[in-house]
Amino acid sequence: MDRHITILGVLHIANSALGIIAAVIVFTIVAGAGILSGDPEAMTITSIVGSSIALFLLVLSVPGIIGGIGLLQHRQWGRILILVVGFLNLLNVPIGTVLGVYSIWVLLKEDTGPLFNGGPTQGHSQ
Repeated sequence: MDRHITILGVLHIANSALGIIAAVIVFTIVAGAGILSGDPEAMTITSIVGSSIALFLLVLSVPGIIGGIGLLQHRQWGRILILVVGFLNLLNVPIGTVLGVYSIWVLLKEDTGPLFNGGPTQGHSQ
């Protein structure tokens, strides 16, 4: 299971990095379109819309990076955070759904708990 945890951490970091790249691209395109129009009102509106969408994508992406790092370090909080992110990813069809199912499968397996610092099954005999 240790290999699955490493793969899962890297996948979450990569997926979230793509979300951050998407945030930058969306902001650049939407705000840039307003600037290209030359209309001050359009610039204001597109800047607000572009910033809002980019901020939303960042808020969705940052927990995946933080949780992925926590998984790579075998931290219990990383496991919990990625479980939450994994359940939320189920709604992000198709890639997020696959990543969410894989996250839930790996992190809820009985063998996985003892691999984390302070895991819920730590100390129990198997």
